[in-house]
Amino acid sequence: MQPVIYYCYDAYCGWCYGFSTAIKKIAEEYKDKFSFEVLSGGMIPAENPKPIGAMAKYINEAYHRVEELTGIKFGEDYLWHIRNPEKSDWFPSSEKPAIALCIFKELYPEQQVVFAADLQYAHHYEGRDLTDDEAYRHLLEKYKIDAEVFYKKLHSEEYKEKAYYEFSLCKQLQVTGFPAVLMQVTDTKFYLVSRGYTSYENVKERLDNILKEIASLPSEGGF
Repeated sequence: MQPVIYYCYDAYCGWCYGFSTAIKKIAEEYKDKFSFEVLSGGMIPAENPKPIGAMAKYINEAYHRVEELTGIKFGEDYLWHIRNPEKSDWFPSSEKPAIALCIFKELYPEQQVVFAADLQYAHHYEGRDLTDDEAYRHLLEKYKIDAEVFYKKLHSEEYKEKAYYEFSLCKQLQVTGFPAVLMQVTDTKFYLVSRGYTSYENVKERLDNILKEIASLPSEGGF
């Protein structure tokens, strides 16, 4: 089988947003060697939603570190909600962006890494509320997706089940934090490529080392 790269992320994860530049570059560079599958991790459960104020203090401290380490920038429209949580109407939930990704993956499987990054940019830079249907409309136009069909699927049980399957799959892969990158080389053999934010250079080095190991010891390695 062709090796598969699983990128486990969450649309609301700031470190995943910081990692988006690196993983897009990796996906482009290795597109002929691997297939790429983005899995949503369900970082913020839909049950018992909490206002953005519940996590605003942590984010207000952490985003500086993400910018410093990754070079990415958080937008002022996003940061307004972090700095003024008492005025914000945000109740974050990972469910809807995960459903949106499932819909998109069926249409454009080869562009799912880029689309995941677009979702993150829409939230963390443009300040779009990903629990709001309208947060996705500009991406429907960008990718020429029929809005009526998309929104019907966005509210369907079928695609909700697909999203929750991805949440459970991330748990089966023993992913406990985001972002995480794994490589599957056989039905039962996986390699952990990276856990947490990792630079492009380090991800590339690890992928190349795994490829060398597979070539020289096809029945060894992995975990």
